[in-house]
Amino acid sequence: MRPDALLDLTTELLRTLLSFEQPADSVVSAFFRKHKALGMRERHALAETAYGVLRRRLLYQNFAQSGKGPLERRLALLAWQGGDSFLRAATNEAEQAWLANIARIDVATLPEKLRHNLPDWVATPLQAALGDEFWPLVEALSTPAPLDLRVNTVKARREEVQQALAAAGYDVAPTPYSPWGLRVQGKPALHQQEVFKQGWVEVQDEGSQLLALLLDAKRGEMVVDFCAGAGGKTLALGASMRNTGRLYAFDVSGHRLDALKPRLARSGLSNVHPAQIAHERDDRIKRLAGKIDRVLVDAPCSGLGTLRRNPDLKWRLSPQALGELAAKQGAILGGAARLLKSGGRLVYATCSLLEAENEAIAESFTAAQRGSFEVLPALQALEGARVERAADIVAGPYLRLWPQRHETDGFFAACWQKR
Repeated sequence: MRPDALLDLTTELLRTLLSFEQPADSVVSAFFRKHKALGMRERHALAETAYGVLRRRLLYQNFAQSGKGPLERRLALLAWQGGDSFLRAATNEAEQAWLANIARIDVATLPEKLRHNLPDWVATPLQAALGDEFWPLVEALSTPAPLDLRVNTVKARREEVQQALAAAGYDVAPTPYSPWGLRVQGKPALHQQEVFKQGWVEVQDEGSQLLALLLDAKRGEMVVDFCAGAGGKTLALGASMRNTGRLYAFDVSGHRLDALKPRLARSGLSNVHPAQIAHERDDRIKRLAGKIDRVLVDAPCSGLGTLRRNPDLKWRLSPQALGELAAKQGAILGGAARLLKSGGRLVYATCSLLEAENEAIAESFTAAQRGSFEVLPALQALEGARVERAADIVAGPYLRLWPQRHETDGFFAACWQKR
């Protein structure tokens, strides 16, 4: 495709993305289905440019004020990821001169808001919590996330999968913390590989794997994944149980549970029982009260820990939405806790960076239970699951994972045992 035509398509995509009416990944996928003639390199340039704009939106919008032409085109020029020679071929002399002037600006001299590219309601609590480490977090969130895989231990060993991927030409290494994980460099078309088709691996961030390890589901137990979604953690739990016992995958969204079906078939697991529920007080939940060994509550949250993958989230959310989420998180956690039998384990987790969705919810729950649930230190739980280097990723009673420290998405998890 001609450079100017591809730049026009990028401008068209940005116009849709910046309305923030739908998640960015859905918009990009729909756009590629509409433009099927695009090659792999063209899709890469278009998608990475679009995500670059979302990551640095405030900075690029500030720069764009001095340019001419449609705003979305100016943003595309500023964030272009298709190579300098391609960009020169797609632009006129005035645009090239404007870009050269922008390149001479020292970003370090600009106001903080233009450098961190976060809404104030996100930046302020993170700066207070992290201090000097706030800026390393900003840098980490401005880069694409690595590709992590979880080996399905029901079907294969990690070493076996690593060798198969290496033989296929992939740069792959074990993840530093999860005993199930592999990290692959680049963005390979994994779905075309036999290890994926045969259900030996699933794409899953290492941090997400650690949440399943924190629950440490055992053979023959009754386990509930309370907010299962598309089932990434459900499948990890089912494999941890060695395909025995009974694992309920509950979610209020039938659409999300439908996405689990092909993954479940590929996994070879037969102990998973997906079920749509209406809410945390659903009759299905009441019938299981006091009967469950382990419950994972991967609660609906802001998702701000996944900004490397979903940079649009920071622009699509609001402080009001955060308050509504906190109320929902507390209600779901309280409802899920009723499932547990004496001695059972409860894990509350989010992929948020904010204390309001994490420590605040956990501490409120502990206080409300009045001693019926005892906090189980995350380090003790992870060491019990034979997670090597667990001490490197736990500080205090909870699990806190940060992109700049651990190269995972941002995650939080609290663990309790019912008395």
